[in-house]
Amino acid sequence: MRSRIWLAASAALALLASSARADPAWDAVLAKAKGETVYWNAWGGDPRTNAFIAWVGERLDKLYGVKVAQVKLTDTGEAVARVVAEKAAGRDHDGSVDLIWINGPNFLAMKQKGLLYGPFADRLPNSRYIDTAHEPSNVVDFTIPVDGYESPWRLAQFVFIYDSAKVPAPPRSLNALTEWIKAHPGRFTYPDPKDFMGASFLKQVLIDLAPDRARLSQPADAAAFKAETAPLWAWCDRVRASLWRKGVEYPANESALIQALNDGEVDFAMAFDPAEAASAAKAGRLPASVRVTTFADGTLGNTSFVAIPYNSPHKDAAMVVADFLLDPATQAYAQNIDHLGAYNVLDLAKLNPEQRKLFADLPSDPALPRPQDLAPVLLEPHPSWMTGIAEEWRRRYSQ
Repeated sequence: MRSRIWLAASAALALLASSARADPAWDAVLAKAKGETVYWNAWGGDPRTNAFIAWVGERLDKLYGVKVAQVKLTDTGEAVARVVAEKAAGRDHDGSVDLIWINGPNFLAMKQKGLLYGPFADRLPNSRYIDTAHEPSNVVDFTIPVDGYESPWRLAQFVFIYDSAKVPAPPRSLNALTEWIKAHPGRFTYPDPKDFMGASFLKQVLIDLAPDRARLSQPADAAAFKAETAPLWAWCDRVRASLWRKGVEYPANESALIQALNDGEVDFAMAFDPAEAASAAKAGRLPASVRVTTFADGTLGNTSFVAIPYNSPHKDAAMVVADFLLDPATQAYAQNIDHLGAYNVLDLAKLNPEQRKLFADLPSDPALPRPQDLAPVLLEPHPSWMTGIAEEWRRRYSQ
């Protein structure tokens, strides 16, 4: 199966190369990009993502003579700070960052400071395939309009991972989860909110409990923050004593929580990647009986984007990378659980039958939910809510 999918994807990529050259404007971009190296600053904590980026570099080198060098980050803010420092030093044309895997608060910060090149996304030939009708997070990033300053490349949605051998009927709402936590003391926790996953879980609770959810799409002023987060802190107080280690300690991050699930210390983990359970089970980091669930009324979702800093010296080559990430064959390769398992950002109705078949032929896995099996996506609050929640949680609960 894998070889057939690879051959089909290779054929589709060859078609892309020939069709792209029929566009004079894009042909000029390809000509300028040839021979350049794109320094793609991306979180380096996931081996599967790192392997995918390496594959992208191999394919682009063969197709267009464009090389990709991944600069592995522990936090996207590292790359943002580098661009800020370069601007302060007057390096407006020879920056060290060509492409950034970015979204949310970091995108907002760069957009507000004028640190992004663009708009460029509409110039990408494959942008015509992006799903702008059913996936609002492809055009609005944490309530911030993208405006062509970043290009999507993978979807993410908050999910719970559980062991079906131990929890045959997982809770499908916050109320049901709350009762489960109280009935099973010590068997649930969430990462420290200084980690993205811990903050994401608290945002999920916030959305479920906020008196006026619409206010979350606006910047969090002091009055709104106090009013909308009051139920969240009441919930944290209510369940704290029933959490793992009585809520005195929290796992450092998503990986530590998954390890606790594998070790049998807790019954749930969480991820922003619906394929994480299947990936971890295949790698032996979780038992084969793990499954994925969401709240029935929806969970947080967002899109991962790539953006080009204003001072990148290789803007044309960076656009070639961004466009390649949107090619249907690339998106199908990335969605394959044997490779990355990332959910695609395309509207499959816009594809031709041969392109749609690439997705229809993808392998399945018991721990891998189909896109139609997931609950509705709830858009992220304004970035200021995430920052405020993490700070207030530390004030209240950090030891």
